[in-house]
Amino acid sequence: MNPTAPGPATMTIGRLARAADVGIETIRYYQQRGLLPLPTAAGTFRHYPVSLIDRIRFVKRAQELGHTLAEIAELLRLEDGADRASIRRIAANRLAQVEQNLADLRKMRKALMHMIDACSHAGLDQPCPIIATLTRPKNVARRVAAAKG
Repeated sequence: MNPTAPGPATMTIGRLARAADVGIETIRYYQQRGLLPLPTAAGTFRHYPVSLIDRIRFVKRAQELGHTLAEIAELLRLEDGADRASIRRIAANRLAQVEQNLADLRKMRKALMHMIDACSHAGLDQPCPIIATLTRPKNVARRVAAAKG
């Protein structure tokens, strides 16, 4: 039996896109990236297995968690769950990236709070500290922020 032949367990690309809440272009892009199979045409239209809805949702959710398409392809390759060490490695690498992003966000928050405070205490006869900081070259702005923080 051909799993991509028309039948109750298959649908056209438009129906698949609507069911998975993505655009047709997204499905085609995922096919180009090897995340989704390209079914053979049965007559005029290609018919996609209904099971691809879950696969598309998996890809979208993994993207929401910040995984790259390459990481998602690797996770899909490991989807049987047998190689838990590799799955954990991918998730741990993503967690490390999230932790670094949080640290960077905390630094940005501190710098912004400092600039806002400096601006509220600067006289009108002085340059605006926010504009002055944003105008400086990066390395100078970093040294000024580090010296005050």
